[in-house]
Amino acid sequence: MASDGYRVGVLGATGLVGSTILGLLAARDFPVAELRPLASERSAGRELEWNGSVLSCQALSEDSIQGLDLVLSSAGGAVSAEWTPKLVAAGATVIDNTSYWRLHDEVPLVVAEVNPEAIAGHSGIVANPNCSTMQMVVALKPLFDEAGIERLVISTYQAVSGTGKKAIDGLLAESRAVLDGQRPAPAVYPHQIAFNVLPQAGSFAAGDDHTDEERKLINETRKILGDPEIKVSATCVRVPVVTGHSEAVNVETREPLSPERARELLAAAPGVTVVDDPAAARYPLATEAAGRDDVLVGRIRRDPGNERALDLFVVADNLRKGAATNAVQLAELLVERGLLLAGAA
Repeated sequence: MASDGYRVGVLGATGLVGSTILGLLAARDFPVAELRPLASERSAGRELEWNGSVLSCQALSEDSIQGLDLVLSSAGGAVSAEWTPKLVAAGATVIDNTSYWRLHDEVPLVVAEVNPEAIAGHSGIVANPNCSTMQMVVALKPLFDEAGIERLVISTYQAVSGTGKKAIDGLLAESRAVLDGQRPAPAVYPHQIAFNVLPQAGSFAAGDDHTDEERKLINETRKILGDPEIKVSATCVRVPVVTGHSEAVNVETREPLSPERARELLAAAPGVTVVDDPAAARYPLATEAAGRDDVLVGRIRRDPGNERALDLFVVADNLRKGAATNAVQLAELLVERGLLLAGAA
């Protein structure tokens, strides 16, 4: 640590999540003495504006990772698998936004409003959950604490920004083509996404009838809430929305919980905004969640087929709370609690 702050690396700095992290570090006034954007060889030398200065991206290398206190990483699982141990060996604490480390037993999987105490168990790596899991567990935590959770049935409606900038560009290009009377070839996904709904978000592993996005919801939810017995059924769907994941969540609790009590708990929960006046057409919308850090929850009602189940609609900005905001919140927790490897040295 330098006298005026921390030496911070942002790995994957030119991507959607990386660029959002850069903005949030400045907006939240994180104590940065040096900000080092790290990226692939392809992006080396690219200039980025940050907090009133212009920074040049450095290619990931043994030299460029030296001397960092903290790294916020969003560069893909293969890169993380190779470079995260090297970053830790060089003295950095890594907050990793890829799927690679999330289910490793020795790596805490942390959501700031849900299980912040888990961050103390890190050995240099802290994992950031999948965006769909992230927003859902923020909404589930107060219900879980009050009444336990027996079973979840989840349908997601995931924005294309979760796949990256190419998917945003592809959606816009396909939309223009359709409006011009053309039938566009799929740009990113197996099928046209413009004016369409794809019952596949993520990819299918060999022999698995669930996508990796669905498996993340199942496994990460159990780990974060600390209850491996929760039954989870998930269907992840890609929709033609740029930013903002939406989820219809059916929650079967272990103890009785009324919609009124659930609404009270959610209204008092950190990071949650209740938007629940359906008669006035007020409910969570992706367009309202975009650019915000809180999780919007509404359509809170009893499941008419199960007296111990509630239905919720949960929406959040997948680039902010679903990824970048939580990563920066975890960085703040590490600093506040003196848990950086550099601080412990």
